[in-house]
Amino acid sequence: MTEKEKMVAGLWYDANNDQELIDQRLVCQDLCFALNQLKPSDEKRNEIIEKILGYFPENLVLLSPFTADYGKNIKLGKNVFVNINNYFMDGASIEIGDHVFIGPSCGFYTANHPLNYTRRNQGLEKALSIKVGNNCWFGADVSVMPGVTIGAGCVIAAGAVVTKDMPNNSLIAGVPAKVIKTIEQ
Repeated sequence: MTEKEKMVAGLWYDANNDQELIDQRLVCQDLCFALNQLKPSDEKRNEIIEKILGYFPENLVLLSPFTADYGKNIKLGKNVFVNINNYFMDGASIEIGDHVFIGPSCGFYTANHPLNYTRRNQGLEKALSIKVGNNCWFGADVSVMPGVTIGAGCVIAAGAVVTKDMPNNSLIAGVPAKVIKTIEQ
């Protein structure tokens, strides 16, 4: 298997020394850099966003700066708002549902690294998908860790670090994040 095939399969792969993956990240980083240099009113922004993602989501609002690793592994639903300074580490898929509002400085991290430093120093990592249901709201500085699914209708409080799956209609807060209460919809 190639390193990219291992990445897609959720296996340990070499992200740091594989030229194909390095080149793909550089393309995305260059596109993100170009996007982040444009004025918010510049109509070229949508063209660059489409190049980053491979499509243009319906009614997307994406503010700069924005950063992604590959771009093509990000799937955004309809009416998504992404505030400033967000990072999508998309070695695996990051799926965001419809009507999701993401506050400033949030991170969606699919990469997991070995605890053993010898393996970590070899550049190994594992990419695990993140999924967010419809109608969620993320406060500022939320971090979503590898392999997490967040149910529909959730509110994630500012500064939360979501390390495990969360059920629908939950108010989520803390480090590590936990369900504070069920939201009556």
